[in-house]
Amino acid sequence: MNVLSLFDGISVARHALGDRVKCYYASEIEAKAIQVAKKNFPDTIHLGDVCTIKAADLPKIDLLIGGSPCTDLSIAKKDRKGLDGDHSKLFWEYVRIFRDVKPTYFVLENVASMPHKDKQTITEELGVEPMMINASLVSAQSRKRLFWTNIPVEGLPADRGILLKDILQPDAEVDDRMAKDGKAYCLTASYNGATAKNSIERKQRTMVKIVKAPTEFHQLGYFGAENACKVGGQALRVYDPEYKSPTLGSSGIGLVQTDNIRKLTPIECERLQSLPDNYTDGIAKTHRYKCLGNAFNAEVIRFILDFIPAKTDGSP
Repeated sequence: MNVLSLFDGISVARHALGDRVKCYYASEIEAKAIQVAKKNFPDTIHLGDVCTIKAADLPKIDLLIGGSPCTDLSIAKKDRKGLDGDHSKLFWEYVRIFRDVKPTYFVLENVASMPHKDKQTITEELGVEPMMINASLVSAQSRKRLFWTNIPVEGLPADRGILLKDILQPDAEVDDRMAKDGKAYCLTASYNGATAKNSIERKQRTMVKIVKAPTEFHQLGYFGAENACKVGGQALRVYDPEYKSPTLGSSGIGLVQTDNIRKLTPIECERLQSLPDNYTDGIAKTHRYKCLGNAFNAEVIRFILDFIPAKTDGSP
């Protein structure tokens, strides 16, 4: 297939497609994400800014795929502006390209927590109802996402029963700096640590709920002072490895209790996204966390794309 991946990130769609790719065109502007993509798939044709893409410059596209920015749609965003926001308005570039290239198949991914009116707008523009898939079915991460697609997907992935403990590295393999003096740091894009100031002033937090079901995550409590839950507590939440991980984001997911209380390693975050170990190796840890938080879950995308007929014209 000729594939056009918008907001490509680290080319998880390419990984999910395996050997079904003829030419893979990618639109991405983040330098570190592009570096990871090129390391794994050197033959990717990078097109740069999504706003500059023209259908006339491309061959017939068999698959258009992308996850437009969720920054202004996610419930984690205070005073979110939806599809009118500075970041999430890039959805309209997806629509423009979708109409211009007229792909045989298409997939658009975004957060399940978006406002109803934005969900309806996307549905009307793409002409299909979304399906919700939680990556907890195929990985150790609870990550609910909506997918708009004309691929004839049937049902949901089978629950593989993978828990957070199943993807953790032995503590002996983990850098001591991940759990210095028993205290870990929050997974944040700026890597400034798990402090009340950063949690409150810079909004480096994780939106979670406490549940006790095997298919979800379970918060054990807070690390540190008794009032940690009131002052910057989001950055100090500790999760139970007997359950799922909460959603991995570019600003982190909190801490995990093993023999120590520590943050997840980049390899563990790769496993949460169903990617091979060291898929993002070659860039700084902070960039690895950010790239992974912004990525698709590979097994969810593979499940959807596997319903594309063997030949894009629908013939057997």
